Amino acid sequence: MNEDIRGGEAAAARLARGTQLGEVLDVDDPAAWTGLDAGVRAWGGYGIEDLPDKAWVEALDGETGPPGRSGAGRWVFRSSRRRPEPAHGPSTDPRLAVALCHPDGHTREAALARVAARPALLPLVVVRAADWAAPVRDKARELLRAGLDMRTGVALAPLILRIGRRERGSYGVELLGAMLRRAPHGAPATLFVHPDRTVRRFAYRLAAEESLLSPDRFARTAAWDDDVVVQTLCAEAALAAVREEGGLDEVLEPLLAARNTRARSAGVTALRRAGRPERALEFLADRSALVRACARYVVRQHGSDPLSWYRRRCAQADDPALPPGAAIGLAECGERGDAALLRPLLTHRVPAVRARAVAGLRALDVTAVEELRSLIDDPAPGVVREATAALLPSAALLPEAWLMERLEAERPRHVRIAARRLAEARGLIVRLSDGPGPGC
Repeated sequence: MNEDIRGGEAAAARLARGTQLGEVLDVDDPAAWTGLDAGVRAWGGYGIEDLPDKAWVEALDGETGPPGRSGAGRWVFRSSRRRPEPAHGPSTDPRLAVALCHPDGHTREAALARVAARPALLPLVVVRAADWAAPVRDKARELLRAGLDMRTGVALAPLILRIGRRERGSYGVELLGAMLRRAPHGAPATLFVHPDRTVRRFAYRLAAEESLLSPDRFARTAAWDDDVVVQTLCAEAALAAVREEGGLDEVLEPLLAARNTRARSAGVTALRRAGRPERALEFLADRSALVRACARYVVRQHGSDPLSWYRRRCAQADDPALPPGAAIGLAECGERGDAALLRPLLTHRVPAVRARAVAGLRALDVTAVEELRSLIDDPAPGVVREATAALLPSAALLPEAWLMERLEAERPRHVRIAARRLAEARGLIVRLSDGPGPGC
């Protein structure tokens, strides 16, 4: 974990002077608490005399107290060491927070014994539940068991999961999971829309394990969520549920209509079990290589040949509705002789088809310098990018004068950028001139 140690040191210094927690830390940010923990240890390494120690902590309940008391919250000298005077009330929490992070385990343990009625310090109890010192760790876990309820669990979930990545941090995660499993059905719903993606992943993983959502809800979440981990979790959960309960159709449609690749590919693969290979044909020309591969798998499993489908589609070079994925799909499963079907697509009216045709020729390793050179002047930046990538290995064969002409300022910017890349690959020293034109 990357902790803001310098920020934690600064926070520790302010807290040790009695500044309130809310003024020093963003108490809702888990990184603020772990940063404070690291910062106190770092600060204590060279200024440990400035930290509230075990004697100061024990003085909170009147057991002991350093001599020379001169008012709550003031610093006094005792045995050549400075400590803040014990003070009961709100000003004690900031200093106790520092003591909970003290480099000395005895101080941390003593501080834990004084936090039971201080909910503002519960985040540091979460941190100490993963402490390397067993007595500190055990005491913190006891306090966490007593203090964690549905409200605090939801609030502390980001911190609990962050600490869960530590060597001894699994206890808090297990405790949170057990609490959510015992909660009324639907209780984790607030975690499904949590801004922290780690929390959302945890919530959906728990929901999948415990079947807390319907297959349809899982499928719809897989379709619209923008986190690839959640997409995969929910797509797999949806399909696993209908494998046992039936009702495959209700999850297939949301998955197949999804904008994201993970959900679509899961839906397409499920067409095999559904016995609907004809539906997989629609995805042979999908914009995603993964989805196209899944569609080819389903089609083959039902005895059909996806290559013949690609060849038929690409043979219709004048079809304005030809999907761009058909061109690259042909290259993905075809052979070098299929380049004859791709070359006519280099002049297709749709830029995406032209670009995919170039990519297909490159994948088949049948690019010819002369046939691709003209595409450097294409009005579509995407086509020019693909043509440039295809020509780079053969840049030495491009005429120098032809390249320099395309570096002139009046050329579109995407053409000049392509010419510069090719010229540099050819070993020419050039400087891309500034000039008006659309970006690429």
